[in-house]
Amino acid sequence: MFRGCRTARFAKVAVWGGGTMGGGIAQVVASSGYAVSVVEVNADRCNAAQKNISGSLSRVFKKKFETANPKATADEVAAHVKTSTSDVMSKINFSTDGAAVAATSDLIIEAVVENLEVKNQLWKSLDPIAKPTCVFATNTSSLSVAAQAAVTKRSTQFGGLHFFSPVAMMKLVEIVTLDQTDPNVKTQLRDFVTKIGKAPVMCSDTKGFIVNRLLVPYMLEAARLVERGVATVEDVDVAMKLGAGHPMGPFTLCDSVGIDVIKLITDAWHKEEPQNPLFNPVKLIDDKVAAGHVGMKAGEGFYKYPAKK
Repeated sequence: MFRGCRTARFAKVAVWGGGTMGGGIAQVVASSGYAVSVVEVNADRCNAAQKNISGSLSRVFKKKFETANPKATADEVAAHVKTSTSDVMSKINFSTDGAAVAATSDLIIEAVVENLEVKNQLWKSLDPIAKPTCVFATNTSSLSVAAQAAVTKRSTQFGGLHFFSPVAMMKLVEIVTLDQTDPNVKTQLRDFVTKIGKAPVMCSDTKGFIVNRLLVPYMLEAARLVERGVATVEDVDVAMKLGAGHPMGPFTLCDSVGIDVIKLITDAWHKEEPQNPLFNPVKLIDDKVAAGHVGMKAGEGFYKYPAKK
């Protein structure tokens, strides 16, 4: 049974991994006043995470200040951005000493590579050194939360906090709980998500949770339509934008998420449920990945994108 208090607050939060997702999570958590530690494998990765988070904060504060103060001078904007960014960054500790961070953290959120073996190795290493009341949360978008909790001795204190990219902009967080998750932990996770300015939804541990369980088959079926010659990539995107009111079409979304990520998820689900036609691989997706055309990050996916300066 979880030994924490129902109204306890996560005073110290740790994020394992300072990449796109981990850095974004640390940014929003620190922006809400929490003390956060970002744990990385080496000093270079720590420095990169620090630079990326600082740059993201600067852009956020600049946009907000200029919107609220359209007549502000460039010097006023710069001063505000510098002070505000510095204030949030002072709440973030970058460390390579995972043992020291785990020993003092109240909540650990992992944001490492989307690979079950890698995640489980991390939880196995953290379980014996984290304090007994520490809650573990995985940011996985597609992997089993139960399979991760099973390698620890704290399944009552284990859940999923699925943030969406870009974390600073996306409002939703899926809170994934297990049958054995302590009710107090569920309350704490919901309160935490609310306090960092996100909208929580609760769900049980199923493939893709809510959003990706609906979204991945949707993107795969869009690709099947094109394969069958029903419509072009461009026309499918326009149809879903104007006909269904979606902010972007399925192929633009694929490029944004990463076609390689879509393939990774599809292959894993298909392996587990080969009889489920929703999870059947799609040649068009496979061919894009084989060619290295995996989306915006590669400069080409279903569409071509200008090179980053």
